[in-house]
Amino acid sequence: MKITAALLSAMEAPQPYGETKPLAVTELELDPPGPGELLIRIDAAGLCHSDLSVINGDRPRPLPMALGHEATGIVEALGSEEPGFAVGDRVVLSFLPQCGGCTNCLSGEAYLCANGAASNGAGRMLSGGCRLHHGASDVHHHLGVSAFATHAVVDRRSAVKVPADMPPEIAALFGCAVLTGVGALLNTGNLRCGESVVIVGLGGVGLSAVLGAVAAGANPVIAIDPVAEKRALALDMGATHAVAPEEAADCVAANTSGGADIVLETVGKAKVLEAAYALGRRGSRIVTVGLPHPDDKMALAPVSLVGEGKSLIGSYMGSAVPMRDIPRYIALWKAGRLPVEKLLTGTGPLSQINEMMDELASGRAVRQVVLPSEKD
Repeated sequence: MKITAALLSAMEAPQPYGETKPLAVTELELDPPGPGELLIRIDAAGLCHSDLSVINGDRPRPLPMALGHEATGIVEALGSEEPGFAVGDRVVLSFLPQCGGCTNCLSGEAYLCANGAASNGAGRMLSGGCRLHHGASDVHHHLGVSAFATHAVVDRRSAVKVPADMPPEIAALFGCAVLTGVGALLNTGNLRCGESVVIVGLGGVGLSAVLGAVAAGANPVIAIDPVAEKRALALDMGATHAVAPEEAADCVAANTSGGADIVLETVGKAKVLEAAYALGRRGSRIVTVGLPHPDDKMALAPVSLVGEGKSLIGSYMGSAVPMRDIPRYIALWKAGRLPVEKLLTGTGPLSQINEMMDELASGRAVRQVVLPSEKD
């Protein structure tokens, strides 16, 4: 079938993207779903720094590639009989299909699925190959989803059924920002009620973590970002303190006993992670979800890992089990304890994708959502 999608053919285009147009909104050919796959009509897709990092070259990927990985939509067709799915279901898409048979999956760490990671790195489906084509050329899939499009074919293990009455622009956010930010604290950081939390970087993931910290009863919750508007939003979400980076050390010293119990870094810069590490107390857990450029290096005194009993922990996809965690987080949202709607900066049609990427790169936007069916 013919679909419309945002196609990236070259990385490292200069800004402003609204002028250089790295993403070409164009017609692609989409194959029907194969066994174990679903055809999804995309209703809403969030813009994330993981998309931006492919455009700017921080996360090199095979090209051409159809971008977008945080999304919701409606099941329009099934490649084979799939228990738990039917035409008309609303689903949230997760960005790591999990094979269920590798060592990580069998060890309860499916968020580190080796086969899913390999297929994502190659820009291919978990079952192999590409379902997208531009003329005679295959088009690579972004994280098994490619959601900046009117339709997508995804592995069934990338889809989680959610309530049909959820607003699409809210449902989409549970596929990455909420899954990653809340999960990084609750799953990876093992946050306990009453512990102190510092969150460095207030994009969609960082502010989702603020929501998760508040919902879990953390105290204090200290949010750090150079953008005043984002700090104000963090306070509105329930953070006890929100300060600029140059004020972070003094704020943490004044409001904790020798540093925070958990420090979450979401920026994806080595220097920022170094600074975040210093904000943790003896015995603290430093969790990072940021994705620096592969060549980025950090300086760390290894003796502190033993001498201070600190833990430095990477968190991919919030150490989440999407089939378990997305329904849990949606239940918290429905109960009013996780007001995810506060993350939403704005919406726009697919034709404005490059201009929306400029907003994301500027640091002004938290979470923008593309509505592929919306017209100019």
